Amino acid sequence: MTNSTPTPNSETKPANSQETSPTPLRCLTSALIAGSFATACYYLTASIAQNFASKPLPAANVTAMKIAIAVRTLVVGMSTLATFVFSFVAVGLVALAIQISIQQFKNRTTPPAEN
Repeated sequence: MTNSTPTPNSETKPANSQETSPTPLRCLTSALIAGSFATACYYLTASIAQNFASKPLPAANVTAMKIAIAVRTLVVGMSTLATFVFSFVAVGLVALAIQISIQQFKNRTTPPAEN
């Protein structure tokens, strides 16, 4: 018996797939988008935290109070996590743009000197 699973090779790529290398402009554009998402998530997190702080916890039942605290912690934690993820992505993309720019500057060929 033979294994009928195809093996990937360069001939099986779809005709419309194009491999593009990252450019500094693409990295900076993507960093701007990620930074915008991070800013939006920051304001959303601040709004959620302010809203939770202004509303009292249910004090009638200890179990209900513990559940409310857990839910508030999870909601604020998840929005804070999203804020930091987008922030780190933006910073990483800016660093990648700098690295690519330096590599392009180093690999630039100098024109031959004419005598």
